[in-house]
Amino acid sequence: MPTALILPATGSLHVKPWLDPVIDRVGHDPRSAYVEQFWLGVLGPSTTWLLRRLAAGLEAAPGGFELPLADTARALGIGGEGSSSPFVRALGRCCQFQLATTENEGVLAVRRKLPPLNRRQLARLPEAIQAEHQRWQDQELATPPVEKLRRRSRRLALSLLELGEDLEATERQLLRWRFHPALCRESAAWAWERHARALAEATRPEPQPTPDDHASVTAGSTAA
Repeated sequence: MPTALILPATGSLHVKPWLDPVIDRVGHDPRSAYVEQFWLGVLGPSTTWLLRRLAAGLEAAPGGFELPLADTARALGIGGEGSSSPFVRALGRCCQFQLATTENEGVLAVRRKLPPLNRRQLARLPEAIQAEHQRWQDQELATPPVEKLRRRSRRLALSLLELGEDLEATERQLLRWRFHPALCRESAAWAWERHARALAEATRPEPQPTPDDHASVTAGSTAA
């Protein structure tokens, strides 16, 4: 597949999933901690944020969606006109690292998962990050496959709920992704409880000062 970026004259790209059975199985969601901690230093923040936006779009519309270029650039804070704009450079870096590719003018195929960093990419990172990556790999090897599957199912369930799906729709989507029915139910329930707790925390009103608090402050000011 060609990797050079071809921008359409229409002002929008049709984004579709780049299907890769191997990377889809072993790779990392662009919104995952792995990508934030390790890929960020390779791709840069603009490209990483763009991939996160594309991943969310493909999650909401698995068959593909239209990406308005100017609006997306402004939404990410990397607007500009022309082939040298930060947004176009971010699109180009997606293709440069083979995380996206243009099939023809106006169609961009995007990986739903990012592969683990290779040795050359790791060598570009600070030594402390390289050491952290090695610790991450060692921990992954020590984690049982069932636990990895549970973590992935829970992350996906939480992402679906944050995108506006309800509990039943989240469980059905996990089933479509071929997780075991019992794991779908457990992950959806776990994510629902966590999502509800986060919403409650976000909407909890700030405590208002009581008359006693006001008196205490006044008394302290007088004593001072």
